[in-house]
Order: sequence, then C-alpha cells, then structure tokens
Amino acid sequence: CPLPGLSYGLLPRPCRALVLLNPLSGPGLALKDFHVLVQPMLAEADIAATVFITERAQHAHEKVREEDLSQWDTLVVMSGDGLLHEVVNGLMERRDWEAAMTKPLCILPGGSGNALAASINHYAGNEQVSKHELLINCTFILCKGLHTQMDLVSLSTASGKRLFSFLSFGWGFISDVDIASEKYRKLGNVRFTLGTLQHLARLQLYRGRLSYLPADAAPGTPPDEPRVANGHAGCAALPGGTEAPGARAEGALPEDSLLVPLQQPVPEHWTVVPEEEFVFVYAIYQSHLGSDLLMAPAARLHDGRIHLFFLKAGVTRVTLLKLFLAMEKGTHLDVNCPHLRYVPVRAFRLEPRTSAGIMTVDGEALACEPVQG
Repeated sequence: CPLPGLSYGLLPRPCRALVLLNPLSGPGLALKDFHVLVQPMLAEADIAATVFITERAQHAHEKVREEDLSQWDTLVVMSGDGLLHEVVNGLMERRDWEAAMTKPLCILPGGSGNALAASINHYAGNEQVSKHELLINCTFILCKGLHTQMDLVSLSTASGKRLFSFLSFGWGFISDVDIASEKYRKLGNVRFTLGTLQHLARLQLYRGRLSYLPADAAPGTPPDEPRVANGHAGCAALPGGTEAPGARAEGALPEDSLLVPLQQPVPEHWTVVPEEEFVFVYAIYQSHLGSDLLMAPAARLHDGRIHLFFLKAGVTRVTLLKLFLAMEKGTHLDVNCPHLRYVPVRAFRLEPRTSAGIMTVDGEALACEPVQG
C-alpha cells in the first residue's frame, strides 16, 4: 500500500526486465528458484525477463556500467545484498549516472542475508518471513510494478575511495560475524546465528573515534538544506546541497555537502562520542539487518536518516546475546542496555585507532581505515 510522503511511479505493461542473477549466492538455489517460482509470476504479469548470470565478482558492476539501459524498464537483482551493491556502484560510475539512477531497481532475495528484500517486505506491511515466502512476496511487489524513492549514502575513505551504499556500514562484532560466516552461506540465514555464537566466545573490543551530525539538531547548516540523499524511482540521486542538473559537467559526481575532508576535524556542531572502545559501530539506513533481524524499526526507504547504533565496551556476553535475540522482533532497545546507543544522524565519521577489525559496506568487506558518510 502506498505510504504518505512518497511519490510513486508504475512500470509499463508489457515490461522489459533485465534480471542480474548470481547462481552462487546464499544456498546456491537462485537460478532454480527463479525458474520455478519467479518466472511464472512474471509471465502472468506481462513482464518479459532477460536473465544475465554473473560469473565472477564485479561482473554485474561492469554490465550495468556499460549497458544501454534504454532497452530495459527495470533492473532486477536476484541475489544477496552484495550484488545490488555492485549494481548501484556500477550505475554511479556511468557518465549519465543521474539519468541511470532513475531506472527502477528491484531486489529478489537469493542470498543468505537479504536485508533489503526483508526491509521492503516490511515497508509493504507484510509479516516478517524468510526463504521462499520472502521471495514470493518480493516477486509480487515487482509484479504490481509500483516503484518509489530510496535514499543512498555517500561514503568516502581515507585512501580516497568513494562508495555509494543503500543498506549499511559496519565495524566490529556485526561485521566480523557477517564476513566470517560467509563459509556457512549454504546454510542460509542460520549462518549468522552460528557466526554470532562463535564470536561471542571471543568477544573483541575496537578502539576508535566516532563522530556524527544528529538528524534533528543541525545548527550551522541551513534548515531547508536537502537531505543527505534524495532519490527517485527506486534508487537515489543528488545527495544534499547539489547543483541543479546540467550545472556541472556530465558525469561529475555531486559534492558531499555535509562533510569536511577526512584530514580536518569534524565541524563544531557535530557530536563526538567520548568513549573510544566499542564492541560494534553500525550505521544502517533500512529497517532490517537480515531477513529475521529488525535492527532499525523506525527506518523508512526515503527518510533522509542514517540510523546509527553503537555498543560501548563493558557489555557482558549474556546481554549481547539478549540484544541479538530481541532484534528478531525489533525490541532490542527495550532491553535497556546502558552500553547500547541509538541515534538518527545525517552524517557520521569513524576513525579507527588501529587497522584491527573488518569494515563492511552493504555486507561487503572493506579495509579498516577512517571513513565518513
């Protein structure tokens, strides 16, 4: 059902869809599930699907960067969140990225995490489900053809990388579990439970400085400044403070108006967290961390917010386990753990004191270094 505050578009009928599918994602059943469950539904909805099977890392990234997008009415990603991360960043590398980002995107869950698919299922008002039920719900959303805006977050790292992220940025416990449990991906979502239990046994601390611009208190920036990221038709374009289209060279990416260079101190109106030892820092912009983990119940597709969670040193293993169990229902903030903080922000910066720990963006590993978004 349409939600207030969003504008919607409708896919044409008949509809031409390019389906980018990773046959090795999650339990490795994406291609079979596509033929058995998805294709018959699409045929009935008059959606003609052309399937592009990825053969290696960055294959989808290269495909959408070079593709003539005028042949397609929508791009469909059937995989985990990592393949959509490739697609978004491939689109943002095009000279015509602004136009490319208005192409509706669809996610069909074929991985083990499937956080964006679970989030969209949640925003549509459906019950929390996983596996085939989630796939059928998301295919039905595609068949109905309604599309709307989604925020994107612009991330930059000390080594000069610029990345665009639709889901999350993490450091510490959650990211370690995500990457270390990759070897269990054939087990589907159970991999995260297994990884959590293993990492609880050897709980690590991570030292670094965390700073942020609170979402609702931003003196020093004009009150009517655009949001961190404004989107159109299923994905994002034009982060806040950008010029009108055509005012700069085609292909030039917009400035990050809320950020100063990483080598400079954060602006005075930002908040710097006094503690510097964390179990995890996690910035998420959708509701779900996995198909059965409702991490940010307040999140919406296009709310201009980064939902920042951080867990400070001193938490016990028992409490940490309680938090993760409560996250299945989205009630982890009701546990009243004094070490867990949640704050909606418009921008953040993380400066690790050492290069220990894995950083992740949209579930994909990143070298540990200063980063801001």
